[in-house]
Amino acid sequence: MHLSSDELIFWQYGFAKLNLTIVTTWGLMLVLSVGAWLITRRISNDVHLSRWQNALEVIVLGIKTQIEEVGLLESRKYIAFIGTLFLFIVVSNLMAIVPGYEPPTGSLSTTTALAICVFAAVPLFGIREKGVTDYLRSYLQPTVVMLPFNIISEISRTLALAIRLFGNVMSGGMIIAILLTITPLFFPILMKMLDLLTGMVQAYIFSILATVYIAAATRKETRKTHG
Repeated sequence: MHLSSDELIFWQYGFAKLNLTIVTTWGLMLVLSVGAWLITRRISNDVHLSRWQNALEVIVLGIKTQIEEVGLLESRKYIAFIGTLFLFIVVSNLMAIVPGYEPPTGSLSTTTALAICVFAAVPLFGIREKGVTDYLRSYLQPTVVMLPFNIISEISRTLALAIRLFGNVMSGGMIIAILLTITPLFFPILMKMLDLLTGMVQAYIFSILATVYIAAATRKETRKTHG
């Protein structure tokens, strides 16, 4: 038993490694990209829509609604980033039903990369909405003394995002692996179903937290525009 898919290395040259985490991550990105292309290549405005298009519209509208409920009223600006995060984590965890598959979100390197994406996206969206000066000034609010604390807050919440997602996904996989060695098959299957549900919840929490952070970074501009 291994703790992370990072430990399964297929190729290595010096410090460069090709492990299971990288393979599954790129495989998932390929699946999502091809799937998105196949579903959207025949988008129709007819009354009778395909099941795939109906499913796609439900997902997109659901993500759009959640973004707007958090406070980002111009959801079109953020839905590509938030939606991609959500779908990647969801598909990563749902694929766990495939025998032998290990979700890349069970690796701290993957969850750290996802958290860094959020860490980078927050100031980028904030600067786009408020401008460089106004965004940087927010780190000095309410007083200059708060500057180091605001910076620490940015870093600590990034670490929290990474560790929370990694811990929940990895712990679920480890529990199922242990149960398979000591209990009949039906009980681990029930745990696997619970693990899939947990994965969906973690995808929702991760994407919502990312939305909240972006909303906080763009709050001033949003109020001016829509107040």
